Amino acid sequence: MTVDNDFASTRPIPTGHTSSRNSIPDRRIRAMAVMAPDELKHVGNELLACMRLRQKYIDLSLQSMHEYLKNMEQASEQSNGVLEDECVFEMVESGVFSVFENQKAKDDGQEPFTKVPSIKEYYMDLDYVLDTISDGPIKTWAFHRLQYLDARWRLYMLLNEREETMQSKMVPHRDLYNVCKVDGHIHLASAITQANLARFMKTKLMTEPDRPVIVRDGQTLTLKQVFESLNLTADDLSIDTLDMHAHKGAFHRFDKFNSSFNPVGQPQLREIFMKTDNFIDGEYFAQITKEVMSDLEQSRYQMAEYRVSIYGRSIDEWDKLAAWVVDHKLFSNNVRWLIQTPRLYNIYKASGQVENFEQVLRNIFQPLFEVTKDPSSHPKLHIFLRRVVGFDTVDDESKPERRMHKKYPLPCVWDSESNPPYTYYCYFTMANLCSLNQWRMRRGFNTFVFRPHAGEAGDTEHLSAAFLTAQAINHGILLRKVPALLYLYYMEQIGLAMSPLCNNALFLEYERNPFDAYFRCGLNVALSTDAPLQFHFTKEPLVEEYSFAAQFWKFSSIDMCEMAMNSVIQSGFEAEVKRHWIGSDYPETSQPDTNRTNVPLRRLQYRATTLEQEQEVVKKMANEGSDTLHPDHVVFC
Repeated sequence: MTVDNDFASTRPIPTGHTSSRNSIPDRRIRAMAVMAPDELKHVGNELLACMRLRQKYIDLSLQSMHEYLKNMEQASEQSNGVLEDECVFEMVESGVFSVFENQKAKDDGQEPFTKVPSIKEYYMDLDYVLDTISDGPIKTWAFHRLQYLDARWRLYMLLNEREETMQSKMVPHRDLYNVCKVDGHIHLASAITQANLARFMKTKLMTEPDRPVIVRDGQTLTLKQVFESLNLTADDLSIDTLDMHAHKGAFHRFDKFNSSFNPVGQPQLREIFMKTDNFIDGEYFAQITKEVMSDLEQSRYQMAEYRVSIYGRSIDEWDKLAAWVVDHKLFSNNVRWLIQTPRLYNIYKASGQVENFEQVLRNIFQPLFEVTKDPSSHPKLHIFLRRVVGFDTVDDESKPERRMHKKYPLPCVWDSESNPPYTYYCYFTMANLCSLNQWRMRRGFNTFVFRPHAGEAGDTEHLSAAFLTAQAINHGILLRKVPALLYLYYMEQIGLAMSPLCNNALFLEYERNPFDAYFRCGLNVALSTDAPLQFHFTKEPLVEEYSFAAQFWKFSSIDMCEMAMNSVIQSGFEAEVKRHWIGSDYPETSQPDTNRTNVPLRRLQYRATTLEQEQEVVKKMANEGSDTLHPDHVVFC
């Protein structure tokens, strides 16, 4: 059963049900009537079981929002001069780091104090979720609940739109431009617009033509020599010659999209201007980053969580990245960092950079455990990590993944040239974060969340893996095809940082994007830019994203302020910062301050009440079936 982007009107009806737009309530009651009491109880129990499974992983990895913000708040009070810990750590054969109280405890064979779910347990739980969301009665239930949530929203707007507008006008000095918005999904390498990049490159070519910038074939080349070898001059640089926008040819062609990151199609220009580790120690890229940060600071109410890469090819990548950030003073109150780990083991293996997948995991996580034990071992990394909020995993999701066996080899013996599947990457990221976060919380350091790319393309199994392991995700457009999983994402209020302009260029036309339908149903959705260099034209790409969505889907100013509020809630900024942005009682209360968010109290109450009632319906189904649950109560509570 495929679910498109309009739950209320254009959805296909499951076999056996008739469609009539003019008799929606009657149709829903008939749909409920055909479900037997034990069937309803089965639906409730299975949905609750899935939500409990997610909570288990989120709790173990310390990713629950309350726990995460508390840890961030404690870490902000922690000084840099932290003594070395007596705990010891090692990577066990399962590919996950374990932490012991001390060397004696480890030598005596005692259990580590860090608790991590096994990979067997993870795949059993994942199979349980996959079986649940493919169950017929559950799909029917979720399908109709999503229709109900959509219809309930439309009725709410008919009755309350005027009152909302009046309440919004009474809030002083608050509108879309004066409420805080966080771009929760933006890659640093493409955070600058093409016009600014062309201007920057032209300026450097005119002012520093004789600066050595790259080594090719054993010869050091100056910036002028590089451009001469490409038959380019400063006057030639423009948006057209850079040719970095993702145009029609990139649709469903992720390889062409990746190649568009090269200015003028030349990898050497990308290395010079858009890399942190190069001949000039990433100086040009640092200057570009400072320009982007300066634009954010001037706008005052725009924030960003920039993604930078740790590949796992060598153990010193963390120190190099931290040195680049610290040495160039790339700190801003408007910016936090996420670490993206590309799923490219097969490329590293083919080129001889790693021997097996365990080596990739060791290169990614070992420095983090070392600096947690002794901050003086990686002083710059310790400073940098205080502004890092989480991890992401990225690559082309449309690549086919063939699950040949239920049991995958452990990382220490995964030495073939085939790439591990998405679910495998998710487990080992989450599992190592369990150990790392538990230790860092004990040490008084900030902890990290997992916010992967999921559901942009490819198998919907990715979204199930993210449901178990991730605090929030990026994209999620394929949720529209799995109504039961979409319903679970709503019930758990899992954050979705969505980028419709990016999706329009790569995988899904704008008019088919489900963002509007997700918003109406009450999912925790926010807009993000992804890659302004490829998809945007103005100096404020996030406002451009909001503007286009508002024009296309006819969002009101209140709608956009709600999305901005969601972006703050999803973000990894510290608790005291969020309180300043959306309310002094956050997160103790579920309703932010309307005077800071410009979201009317009536809208906040509607969202909270609808979610609470939906949760009560599922709990009542699980406890009592339909013996005491009338269809009218189920549908119209």
